[in-house]
Amino acid sequence: MERRTDQDGRSSAGMMGSLPTKLFFGASLVSVMVLAGIVLVSAFAVVTVTHQTRLNYASLQTLERERDELQAVWSRLLLEESTWSTPSRVESISQQRLDMHVPAINDTEVLAP
Repeated sequence: MERRTDQDGRSSAGMMGSLPTKLFFGASLVSVMVLAGIVLVSAFAVVTVTHQTRLNYASLQTLERERDELQAVWSRLLLEESTWSTPSRVESISQQRLDMHVPAINDTEVLAP
C-alpha cells in the first residue's frame, strides 16, 4: 500500500479501506450519526402528530354533525311546545276535558286589600 502525505506531512495510509473519523468540516462520525438519529426521531414525531391531527379532525366533524342534528331536534321540540301551549288550545282542552268555563260577572267577587 502506498503512503501519501498531505501538505502538513500527515500520513494518509490506511484511509482508503476504513471509515474516516473526521468529515469535511471537522464533524466526527458520531456527531453525524447523532444528528441523523435526531432527524429520524423528528420525522416520526411529525408523522405521529399529523396522524393524530387527522383523527381529531375526523372526530370534530362527527361531533359537529351530531351537534347540528341535535340543534334541529331542539328547534322542532321548541316549535311543538309553542304549538301545544297556545292559550286557545289550553282553553279548549280545559273546557272539554275538565268542564271548566270563564266565570260570569255575577260569580266574581273583588276583595279589598
